Amino acid sequence: MKEKTLGYPIHIVDVFTDKPLAGNQLAVVLDAGEIAPEIMQRIAREMNFSETAVVMPPSQREHAARVRIFTPATELPYAGHPTVGTAWVLATQGLIAGGGLQFTLEEGVGPVAVRGERGPDGLTFWMTHPPLTFGDVITDRGRIAAAIGLDEKDLLPDVPLQVASTGYEFLYIPLRDAQAVDAAISDKAGLIGAFPGREPFPVFPFAAVGADRLYSRMFAPVIGLEEDPATGSGSGPLGAVAVKYGLVPRSRRVSITSEQGTKMGRRSIINIRLEYDADGDIPTRIEVGGAVMPVVSGTLVGADA
Repeated sequence: MKEKTLGYPIHIVDVFTDKPLAGNQLAVVLDAGEIAPEIMQRIAREMNFSETAVVMPPSQREHAARVRIFTPATELPYAGHPTVGTAWVLATQGLIAGGGLQFTLEEGVGPVAVRGERGPDGLTFWMTHPPLTFGDVITDRGRIAAAIGLDEKDLLPDVPLQVASTGYEFLYIPLRDAQAVDAAISDKAGLIGAFPGREPFPVFPFAAVGADRLYSRMFAPVIGLEEDPATGSGSGPLGAVAVKYGLVPRSRRVSITSEQGTKMGRRSIINIRLEYDADGDIPTRIEVGGAVMPVVSGTLVGADA
């Protein structure tokens, strides 16, 4: 079969950082409606970042774009740093009608609202999370601690290991301090053994390091992410878990900063905003935002056999 040359704009950006060559790397492929899904997956494997975003025309005119998100191994229905980074690329490349900074992206979980804020440090983008659900509490604490290379004494006493999701489930593991977070390891075999009979949750070990500051990491080796430098989709629920169990003070409006990726040399700063009614553990609104730095712009050239 004759090869078809690909020529699609591609931008590589670092998300959740105000310094280039830090944060979480993202490749954004534009005008990609003609690319077959299996080629999208191969492109993500070629880029070998934690995620690659592929942008296509939306199915509804009122939306800005449709976005498919791929790790090197699989497609995801939804992810945070690709949402924030793709929104920034679309806005800075003049691809939003009227130059607006508030628009909607179509992802696997449905419409995701994003908005930009201009400030002294440039353009920051925020994404609004889908509704939050709290899942299971994992009671075998020693087994989970061992799966990430720790002892049960490294876990924060009297705080549950909580599953939570705004479209993708994570297991949140509260630890005693930042040193324990740094001591954790990403172990695919250990996590598979810790969840017999089902696919392991991506795990989110974290510690409170101030009244409104968290220090976190995220491991998802089963889907090809040994460690993620910044996880926007998991950081919204992370903030809600921290508030639910008293690690961050509760109020009607909560602002939290989560530092992630430092251990792997890609320090990321993720801003989390939560809004609550007078009662209940479920925020009425969750936003996650951060800065984006451009790194590379060019043309994706390959072969669609």
